[in-house]
Amino acid sequence: MPNIAIIGGTGLTQLAGLTLTEQKSVETPYGTPSAPIRIGQLAEQEIAFLARHGDPHQLAPHQVNYRANIFALKTLGVKAIYAVNAVGAINSTMPPAHVVIPDQIIDYSYGREHTFCDEDRSVEHIDFTYPYADTLRKALIIAAEQKGISCTKSGVYGCTQGPRLETKAEIDRLERDGVDIVGMTGMPEAALARELGLEYASIALVVNMAAGRSAGIITMDDIKQALEEGIVKVLAILSQAIAH
Repeated sequence: MPNIAIIGGTGLTQLAGLTLTEQKSVETPYGTPSAPIRIGQLAEQEIAFLARHGDPHQLAPHQVNYRANIFALKTLGVKAIYAVNAVGAINSTMPPAHVVIPDQIIDYSYGREHTFCDEDRSVEHIDFTYPYADTLRKALIIAAEQKGISCTKSGVYGCTQGPRLETKAEIDRLERDGVDIVGMTGMPEAALARELGLEYASIALVVNMAAGRSAGIITMDDIKQALEEGIVKVLAILSQAIAH
């Protein structure tokens, strides 16, 4: 079974370059994961791939069963997760199609099943000072350098509820809080991985400038264009990181 998993977000429901060997439908105590987990070879390494929003894309960020997803990967023997996240940029140095490797996160989401600590599991107060595994972050940064791809090596990810995009006032507030990029899927995924002892890092792809930071209104056509341009960079970085 694979030690490494990739969780694909918006624009990455299928992993180009993955030589599929099997597909597993895993049931968990927390329900059914977003999609069957694909297992195969990428860069000559065995990995697991899970489409966060389902395949085809059908689950809104607040509808994703994050607990089932993380628990299923743990059940298959996964020890490390690279999560792909599509984000909007608040920081003007991070244009569309740019890659960011965040090192911090602020959770603004609500109403999500955000912990495995329930009636069947004792309470555990995990340390979450540094939410992303430094070893995986460094692997992504080195891989980007080796592939000659520009990326921002740190940043604060703000996780909002969605599925709507934010207002300008909300983005102004996030900026005052120190947020650089805003997305809808970073939490509780990162914390759940930490609860189960899994290493976890995010590779975030900027697909739009956030509300009030864009030249005009944010359109899905512009987001799609940035996704198509940037996802090539993301795949190249992941393949290089996993190969080494």
